[in-house]
Amino acid sequence: MVMLPSPRPTTELFPLGGYMLPRLFTGLWQLSSNSWGSAPAAKIRRQMATYAQSGYTAFGMADHYGPAEILFGEFRERWPEPQDIFGATKWCVFKRIVPTRALVEAAIQDRLDRMKAQRIDLLQFHWQNYDDHGYIDALRHLQDLQHEGKISLIGLCNFDTVRMEEICEELGPGGIVSNQVQFSLIDIRPLYAMAEVCKKYNVKLLTYGTVCGGFLSDTWLGKDEPDLYSGVLTPSQRKYLDMIVKAWGSWALFQSLLVVLRSIADKYEGMSIANIATRWVLDHPFVGAVIIGARMGVSEHTDDNRKVYGFRLSADDRAAIDGVLTKSNGARLIRTIGDCGAEYR
Repeated sequence: MVMLPSPRPTTELFPLGGYMLPRLFTGLWQLSSNSWGSAPAAKIRRQMATYAQSGYTAFGMADHYGPAEILFGEFRERWPEPQDIFGATKWCVFKRIVPTRALVEAAIQDRLDRMKAQRIDLLQFHWQNYDDHGYIDALRHLQDLQHEGKISLIGLCNFDTVRMEEICEELGPGGIVSNQVQFSLIDIRPLYAMAEVCKKYNVKLLTYGTVCGGFLSDTWLGKDEPDLYSGVLTPSQRKYLDMIVKAWGSWALFQSLLVVLRSIADKYEGMSIANIATRWVLDHPFVGAVIIGARMGVSEHTDDNRKVYGFRLSADDRAAIDGVLTKSNGARLIRTIGDCGAEYR
């Protein structure tokens, strides 16, 4: 089993395939647009090194996240022990294709070239159109490339429960190891059918949106609802604000949730609202890691994020949180929005 890497004493690890990985991944989606802020490439690579030195050795990216794969490859190539840095990227199919072996291999080779790698640690596959069952053929070709050593692990991204189970059956045990989906105190859809399928097939969720673009934080406690079109919100915040006030409940109910989270955080020395929201997700056994977006070269929260390690929420904590969640529409989102990933289709 590959150990990645020598962790800080407070780092929590989980098994994924043959790896032991930190339960906090660094997400690089904010490199896809200057709307989150921008920085020179050299500064971004330096901040990646700062993250790695702090125990954040797993990075999540995608083929459409701007220069993320390229910058990650340059950073890892210069790292003293590059095998200690784990890179999860994606192949996202948004339009109709015929997934021949040659096409799939070319897509993977493009990832390898951009990341300066001989092998992709985790290739996460997204397929937009479920009516086109070519995703099974594509995944079989990915399995062949895995057997040839170009991919270590195969995962999914924003697949729903029905298709995830279908894929698990088609590819066999260990065919996929993960599914990257949205999961937070606001979006609890994975708690339903997907949790059971994860348990049945030993699949871990890699979750994003866990702090709702920063709304689940002390920054927004006691604040008025922001204007969606003010121009001061990031793309993520616009997305999650819309979900909070239109699908989940209301800004007033969201403030009630923040108050409860702050009261729980006060019980644990030095904790933040974001820590409690993240710990709530990590405490679910089907979750492998939470992916926290990083504005590389712009801002960083490594010290605060690390506080989620080494403690668990109590039954009283969970009951207090549930007292707010039961007043929301969270349990109905799986019907009003659809299963995981439906909002992107």
